Amino acid sequence: MNNSIIVLGSSGSVGTQALDVARAHNIQVEALTGGRNAALLEAQIREFKPCLCAMADEDAARDLRARVADTETKVLSGADGIAEVIAESKSATAVNSILGLAGLAPTLAAAKRGMRIAIANKESLVAAGELVKAEVRANNAELVPVDSEHSAIFQCLHAGKKEEVKRLLLTASGGPFYGYTTEQLKKVTRADALKHPTWSMGAKITIDSATLMNKGLEVIEAVRLFDVKPSQIQVIVHRESIIHSAVEYIDNAVIAQMSHPDMRECVQFAITYPHRTAAVIEPLDLFKVGTLTFREPDRKTFRLLDLAYRAIETGGLLPAVMSSANEAAVALFLGDKIAFWQIAEVVEDAMNAFTNKHNFTVEDVFAADREVRAKIAAAHS
Repeated sequence: MNNSIIVLGSSGSVGTQALDVARAHNIQVEALTGGRNAALLEAQIREFKPCLCAMADEDAARDLRARVADTETKVLSGADGIAEVIAESKSATAVNSILGLAGLAPTLAAAKRGMRIAIANKESLVAAGELVKAEVRANNAELVPVDSEHSAIFQCLHAGKKEEVKRLLLTASGGPFYGYTTEQLKKVTRADALKHPTWSMGAKITIDSATLMNKGLEVIEAVRLFDVKPSQIQVIVHRESIIHSAVEYIDNAVIAQMSHPDMRECVQFAITYPHRTAAVIEPLDLFKVGTLTFREPDRKTFRLLDLAYRAIETGGLLPAVMSSANEAAVALFLGDKIAFWQIAEVVEDAMNAFTNKHNFTVEDVFAADREVRAKIAAAHS
């Protein structure tokens, strides 16, 4: 089992749960990175005593440096500081839970170092999955998914050979607005959208779950991670969030992974794979669960799911454009500048206006991101 990890994005939901796993199994945390929360990073440094820490925000890094001056932790700052943390680390495993496209450069840096990447950063695979996988192959690195759905599929795929896989069954909670009509969605508020029925997550991911964009991003991730066609992925609304996803084989056997809905199981498996270790989550009580239900998603009302299928089927930079447009649209919604139902409209307009490119570089991905964000900002200033 890995006895040393680095946690990229340790102040976020997945990052703090990765530290729960490290605490439970006495895994050394060699390095941490965070965004702006210097107080939380200080507490993490004092508990886990990492050699290195980097804060994306320069002012937060300055604050943190003063807070932990009495420790031996070296504090760096900015994107260069995060890159230096990865380059200087001696750990074999990086948990990447950085939010948004900011996680792409760290994913590539960890791949170049030949690390196991416990990947919770969706945007790395959505925006530049082909480039990430090429870097992983070239450096004998390893991608192990952390998202509950992809972790489930990853585990279920051990039941057969790749050529025996028929479909991936990707489960979705349906979010807080399951069953709503288009008219009802026009009345929902920011507070309504932030009430997820099952998971405790950051604001952006919670909104993505409410729009079903989170599931769209996961469809694209699954295509990248498991080398399947978009048509081989079926999204199923499963409100109980007990079956985290399943794999259907050519003999029509369906292998599913179930557990109490707690992300720490997924993080733990990504770190300890191929071994299983003592649980950090409560056991699954099927008598208490009682009933499991399955429904088709309403793709007409929640249009972002179909836009995601369109993006991955088209390929090129369109998945990156879709992801960036969604990030910008969610930020506008959280800032009370657009209504909930307008998120899909903003994303679709950005996709329709973009001139796609199929042979692209990392620089092209970031250029597309800047272009899309600038146009959306100008349209809603």
